[in-house]
Amino acid sequence: MIDDMSGLLFNEVPVVGEFYKFGDWKLYAVHDENNIKGFFGDYRWLSNFHECQVYFEGLLYSSSEAAYQAAKIEVDYRHHLQKVKVAKTKSEWKKHPKIDDSPEEWNARKYDVMSVILFEKFYRNKELRQKLMDTGDKYLEELNHWKDQDWGVDIKLGGKNYLGKILMKIRDYWK
Repeated sequence: MIDDMSGLLFNEVPVVGEFYKFGDWKLYAVHDENNIKGFFGDYRWLSNFHECQVYFEGLLYSSSEAAYQAAKIEVDYRHHLQKVKVAKTKSEWKKHPKIDDSPEEWNARKYDVMSVILFEKFYRNKELRQKLMDTGDKYLEELNHWKDQDWGVDIKLGGKNYLGKILMKIRDYWK
């Protein structure tokens, strides 16, 4: 059994027992005229793990996920995450001291942090902004198999889809 899959991208998870393998997202993702459910394949750019320049609080990151994770750690240590590649970031983030927010304080501000970071992602990267606009009025859902019920919707457990909701609000801003 694989003990640590934290460095793998979502669509690279191998089959081990009940785990998914590369390409299994095609079995549950819905990409049709009304929906983009699952940020995979042609819609991977909607994922926070898509590599692109994102500034957050004056520092440049390799993805919106790296910027979001950096927002959790003390400012003095954030510069280290600027050049970390997506597949390695999870272990890198854990090496640094977190901001002294209580879980309640972080939960109260994490949606605002993500909104700022995602707005920056699509503001700075004009080609991604155009792709977002080209989704029209499609429903955007971060459908997943890794039990993310907050930012996304797990295929078995459901979820709140906050990531998709933020993306749709950003898209509406530029309409």
